[in-house]
Amino acid sequence: MAEGPLVIQTEELSPEAAAWLGERCRLEVCGVDDPRFGELVESAGGLIVRTYTTVDDALLDRAPKLRVVGRAGVSLANIDVEACRRRDVAVVHTPDSNTQAVVEYVLALALDATRPRVFLYEPVDLPNWRDIREEMITPRQLSDMTIGVWGVGRIGSRVSAVFRSIGSRVLGHDIRDVGDVQAEMVDRDTMLRESDLVTVHIDDRPANKAVMDAEALALLRDHAVVINASRGFVMDTDALADWLREHPAAQAVIDVHEPEPFGADYPLLDLENAHLSPHLASAAKTAKANMSWVVRDVWRVLQDEEPEFRALGQTGAGR
Repeated sequence: MAEGPLVIQTEELSPEAAAWLGERCRLEVCGVDDPRFGELVESAGGLIVRTYTTVDDALLDRAPKLRVVGRAGVSLANIDVEACRRRDVAVVHTPDSNTQAVVEYVLALALDATRPRVFLYEPVDLPNWRDIREEMITPRQLSDMTIGVWGVGRIGSRVSAVFRSIGSRVLGHDIRDVGDVQAEMVDRDTMLRESDLVTVHIDDRPANKAVMDAEALALLRDHAVVINASRGFVMDTDALADWLREHPAAQAVIDVHEPEPFGADYPLLDLENAHLSPHLASAAKTAKANMSWVVRDVWRVLQDEEPEFRALGQTGAGR
């Protein structure tokens, strides 16, 4: 095992990334529920987490020597960035690691919602063959539809380009000036009113909590499709459930949830036009490997170098 600063890895990393960091420092794989964690974290200079480790004041109080927290992923929802800043602990992550995986997944969800397919596993006679083909005729194809992209950052801008290349009309909305994107930028209400399908790609800043609320949903077309592969907390699930009941021709395809996993009281359960998946948008080996290379920025901070992907608001943090 290499000498040098101690880094704790609480969740899975790719073997290549873990080996790379392990050649440079003392790397310990230890979950927060492991009895060893309390002792190790007292002397750790670095901490690498994914989704299920919460870095908050309580954990940081136990880690007086911590200099850097690496989030192997995009969202920082499980990291109290402000608490880290107060302690001069750098927070680094991998913001572009899963962009392509999410874009491909959103396209797949859009096709599932608009072009459902059936597969044959046994012979059928000609009348049944004809009936199946007739039943599977769909009223719309994506090139006939207006696609609303709520949030046109890294992922949303790529989603816009994909739908535009298919031939869809693409309306984009963002609170920021996003520059050159392949979407017609409009205000929120116009985007919601005119879209046949709305896909949400906004970040986890507190102001985005439940932005898809009853007021926003009321603007949608009766047949609209809503896709959320961004953050669970941006959806008001009670309002969404009510809207789906009132609009049986509409659909919601929801990949991210609040909480995860959801329980039996989740408002979207048992709705025929709600389709729920267990946070799969980034579930691709390439994306997971890309996330693991947060180890490079963890090592940069430990070497007193500037990391490539520091969390917003973290300028200069890291002892």
